[in-house]
Amino acid sequence: MLSFILTLMKKLWGGRFTEKTEKVVESFTSSLAFDVRLWKYDIEGSVAHVKMLGKQKIIPQKDAVLILRGLEEIREDIQAGKFRFHDSLEDVHMNIEHALIRKTGPAGGKLHTARSRNDQVALDLRLYLRDEISEVLKLVKKFQKTIVSAAEKHVDTVMPGFTHFQKAQPVLLAHHLLAYFDMLERDRERFGDCLKRVNVLPLGSAALAGTTLPVDRRYVARLLKFPKMSENSMDAVSDRDFAVEFISASAMLMTHLSRFSEEMIIWNNDEFGFVGLPDAFTTGSSIMPQKKNPDVLELTRGKAGRVYGHLMSLLTVMKGLPLAYNRDMQEDKEPVFDTVDTVKACLDVLAEMMPKVRFNRNAMKKSAEGGFLTATDLAEYLVKRGMPFREAHRVTGEVVRYCIDNKKILGDLSAEEFSRFSDLIRGDVAHYLTVKASVEGKTSPGGTSGKTVLARIRQIKGQKAKGKRQEIKGKRREARGEG
Repeated sequence: MLSFILTLMKKLWGGRFTEKTEKVVESFTSSLAFDVRLWKYDIEGSVAHVKMLGKQKIIPQKDAVLILRGLEEIREDIQAGKFRFHDSLEDVHMNIEHALIRKTGPAGGKLHTARSRNDQVALDLRLYLRDEISEVLKLVKKFQKTIVSAAEKHVDTVMPGFTHFQKAQPVLLAHHLLAYFDMLERDRERFGDCLKRVNVLPLGSAALAGTTLPVDRRYVARLLKFPKMSENSMDAVSDRDFAVEFISASAMLMTHLSRFSEEMIIWNNDEFGFVGLPDAFTTGSSIMPQKKNPDVLELTRGKAGRVYGHLMSLLTVMKGLPLAYNRDMQEDKEPVFDTVDTVKACLDVLAEMMPKVRFNRNAMKKSAEGGFLTATDLAEYLVKRGMPFREAHRVTGEVVRYCIDNKKILGDLSAEEFSRFSDLIRGDVAHYLTVKASVEGKTSPGGTSGKTVLARIRQIKGQKAKGKRQEIKGKRREARGEG
């Protein structure tokens, strides 16, 4: 026992060294300031590992029981805020093992049997990301729900659709909002797919070559609910593809949140007046009393760049590393952790804000009725009467030019004026050139007609109900121990 007390006064890996680590090196190499958030997963992985060691008789069962009891006490101490972390112990993993040895003596020194910090760190990060991806998916669904709710209320609200940031054709506000639902749905698919690569057990790979001890990796995988195990020990300890993939999916999500934020900022501007943002989600100016600034949306837009930077950072760290583990990979944690925090914060605040946004139906309608947003409808009117599209496009362009020269809009033209451009244009043309007719005529799958949009909303709600039923069934199977 005395020898273990003396060991505790040194690094847990210090047997080969004759000189004490310089303070500046301890400070430079320490990752405790950020990887401390992995403590729960470190204990979870250690519990599964020691259960396996005991089952396989790699360590005596009495030692396994003692270690498990010590780990549970450490868990309780950390939760209660009683645990003291030491910067000199480099990281969260060494702190927990150090505390365990203090509690259990020589038995605690057996925890690290058949394990390296290399596969231990890889495991902890995977466990952490597995949980966080599940949380991100819940928040994406929450935001999607607010979008669908807003769309349901605006299946008859017409607004201008834009291309090149120029008014293009009239669309339904509900259709515009559901475009973001579909973007977020792709994000959900990406995170779900990423989860497959995260959900792979690396533990048992040891430093890089595996171990000569009779470990049971399948048993550990079952305990930790990993459906797959890594197949190559060198790849397992040096793989951070899953972390890069997570940040990549997050960057794509932030692109969508940034685009949404930008449109809300533009629509909130007095020049548009399409939306009114809730006071509780805006701020004022320190000098201009009249200002109401969309800071939440601007920060979301700005934080997209932050996540892009994390993606480039981690790709750069990994790009030139030889196999297997290298200490450079300590730099994976902060980009991952900050990405998690950023994405969750943005999703949460937008989901809370969205139900309180007020959409100005009249301003949107008025904007959609100006200009020549139904010009394409005139061209398609001519196509339906047998004119080749390119000819119809030319004729419609001439009609628009005539309107501009005479300070008119399409709805102002008489049947006689229309007939100057083509004898295929009849007296009924005015009906097809109204904003309402233009929108309701877009019945092609995925189009903006009210009928099509309502069908899409029903489809979404039906899929959500089906997904909820499947989730409940899955939880019931899990409770019955059916996997």
